[in-house]
Amino acid sequence: MKVIVAGAGRLGRQVAQVMAAAGNQVTVVDRDDDRVAALQDRLPARLEVGDACEPSVLERAGAHSADLVVATTGEDEDNLVISLLAKRQFGVERVVARVNDTENAWLFDRNWGVDAAVPAAMPLISLIEEAAGATDTVALLRLSKSGVNVIETTITARSRAVGRTLADITLPAGTVLAAVIRDGGPVVPAKELVLRAGDEILVVSHEATEDEVHAAFQ
Repeated sequence: MKVIVAGAGRLGRQVAQVMAAAGNQVTVVDRDDDRVAALQDRLPARLEVGDACEPSVLERAGAHSADLVVATTGEDEDNLVISLLAKRQFGVERVVARVNDTENAWLFDRNWGVDAAVPAAMPLISLIEEAAGATDTVALLRLSKSGVNVIETTITARSRAVGRTLADITLPAGTVLAAVIRDGGPVVPAKELVLRAGDEILVVSHEATEDEVHAAFQ
């Protein structure tokens, strides 16, 4: 699947990482050339500098042949324009957009080319599942056929896990630590890794609930 992610902020980088890991061809577009330069060789995706609100930029990113566009910028008006262009001008089959301000949620519908709107408060997993169109199409996130889930939790400044190593964390039964994402990139989940605020933890489990996993880190 050919995927365009508009916005190389934290969320956009995460989406690109996961979609690429699932075997998709990913292009990330951002108008901040310094941000794009910093991501060179750090993101498993093609990078394009430019404003995705401009048709020429989307075209350069491959919108004519894209199967999915995910608008993840921090501005709702930008995400709406990107969605409308992707759907109406380029005929992209599926368009997913992030809603930053809940008061604007009513705008994010088919009239603006949005197939799925995802509130900013929803976790990464929910956004990816919406982007994929079905939970079992992204094996990395939800392995429904085998009854295995990938659960995400983010370490905050108030989390008791801050400053502790992974070896100090007691995971629920039937749970395996899959990855730690730090500063937009994966970090090897070695036992001696010291957790920091902002780290995102992905665990694979066939028994534990999301609440149990969150409790282990929060």
